[in-house]
Amino acid sequence: MPPQVASATRPQIKFGTDGWRGIIADDFTFENVRYAAQGIAAYIRKRPDPSVVIGFDCRFGADRFAAEVARITAAAGIKTYLTDAPSPTQVSSWTILELKADGAIVMTASHNPAPYLGIKYKPEYAGSASPEVVAALEEEIAAAIAADSVQLADLDEVKASGVVEVIDPRPAYQRQVARMVDLDALRGAGLKVLHDPMYGAGAGYITDLLAGGSTQAEEVRAERNPGFGGIHPEPIPKNLASTLELMKNGDHDLCIATDGDADRVGIIDETGRFINQLEVYALLMDYLIGVRGLRGPVVRTLTSTSMADKLAEIHGVECHEVPVGFKYVGPLMIETDAVLGGEESGGFGFRGHIPERDGILAGLYFADMIKTAGKPLSAILAGLYEKVGPHAYDRRDIQVDRDGYAALKEGVYHKFQDHPPDEFLGRKVARSRSDDGFKFYFDDGSWVLVRFSGTEPLIRVYSEAPDQAQVDALIGAMIERIGVQA
Repeated sequence: MPPQVASATRPQIKFGTDGWRGIIADDFTFENVRYAAQGIAAYIRKRPDPSVVIGFDCRFGADRFAAEVARITAAAGIKTYLTDAPSPTQVSSWTILELKADGAIVMTASHNPAPYLGIKYKPEYAGSASPEVVAALEEEIAAAIAADSVQLADLDEVKASGVVEVIDPRPAYQRQVARMVDLDALRGAGLKVLHDPMYGAGAGYITDLLAGGSTQAEEVRAERNPGFGGIHPEPIPKNLASTLELMKNGDHDLCIATDGDADRVGIIDETGRFINQLEVYALLMDYLIGVRGLRGPVVRTLTSTSMADKLAEIHGVECHEVPVGFKYVGPLMIETDAVLGGEESGGFGFRGHIPERDGILAGLYFADMIKTAGKPLSAILAGLYEKVGPHAYDRRDIQVDRDGYAALKEGVYHKFQDHPPDEFLGRKVARSRSDDGFKFYFDDGSWVLVRFSGTEPLIRVYSEAPDQAQVDALIGAMIERIGVQA
């Protein structure tokens, strides 16, 4: 087939915290996806006998975009493994290791609203692309755009020749999960587990993994719905209202909620209380190190909890704080052989698995936590606070006008760089960092942070303090400083 000729308007394709995302039929078009795929293929084909996994989630058109990407990787002479159905991002990541592939291209917009779709690239180590890999990918994509053409193979022909192979990635991933957690023990534990995949790619995974014993696992919102039922597929309370109400009935020991591509997790206890993501990190850390006896450092992003620092002191391990994104967490996990890596958004990675978020495995660890402790999750959480003291947390998301987003961001950066505040609400700032938004720390362990999303016109303000009143006050003070309407 002759080269695909581009339009006169040249796109700019940039990767954010974890990949490139755009609005379907606006900037996320077949034309732009072809350019991105051509650049990624040029990056992969530099390796000897290159191969790649291509996966996709449940979003509108994701399967068709995945097939189009496969046409381009096949035309570049890259052995291509195309998944046969929507699957979680971490399943595609694990398949890299299973098949000894050189990377994975995943068509997903993760937790973003339904109008969005995107591309995540996972290198040969099966984690998020590091900043160095991202820079190389963007350079190749820019070159593809400048060349003004892409090469496409006929999909039926390359399937027939074996260059493109359609695969079922589930069995290999399920075997790996069984190496990480004792599924036989969980199946026989008599637990009642609810999974809310939020209409996303995680549907069927928890129920299949826990089937076959006295434990009962069921799902809600498990059908494929590209509009996500009108919700935002991020597992936080405002998107889990119906599930939180269901859990208040007291019929389940645990609810595991996963986002659109199932790499993030939300946890609800047996009383219907949402366990916030900072608590989830601390509980996982205490479980892996204090209960399972694993030894080694942990890695957390700057939006995550200072409870990790206190637990690090208790358990005698090191805690590293890095900018937001598993492109920072994953490489440091590899470098330090960390037990746990995680971020405030609900993504957690584990030693012995992949340096990548896995909401399904994280949820199963909570089931094992309850089984091992022999007491409900609410009691386990109470025990955590007896160790680390009181902690409250909140995050405020402020949607702003898309057209004015860049100027607003630039203005806030100039304000804090030129005139960094030395106090909030009369409290002296002990230290600060500005490598990923602006974070201000106080002597009692409290902090407040403002960040700008790299994937949508959204400002996020975070705070952690000993009580909710202090959290609310710090968030309010930050919003006032940056001059936006909450």
